[in-house]
Amino acid sequence: MAFRNWFSLPVVRADDEEDLVDPQSVLREKCQAKGHIESLYNKYQECNDRVNGRSKTTETCIEELFDYVAELDHCVSHSLFTKLK
Repeated sequence: MAFRNWFSLPVVRADDEEDLVDPQSVLREKCQAKGHIESLYNKYQECNDRVNGRSKTTETCIEELFDYVAELDHCVSHSLFTKLK
């Protein structure tokens, strides 16, 4: 117990009392509205519905998911790092 009192971890607090907003989530919402990314999401949803509609299948939607997430991250990466402190 003596060690615990002697050694304490620093507490980090935000400078402002405002709610912090993650810039990546804001940019993802903006990028999801773009046509080509929305079409990739629709392809993923169609595949997911098709797979969930079958009882015995070896099909997965990994390729569609990776295509969608990669394109979304590519769109976000163009302006994300300029918004970070």
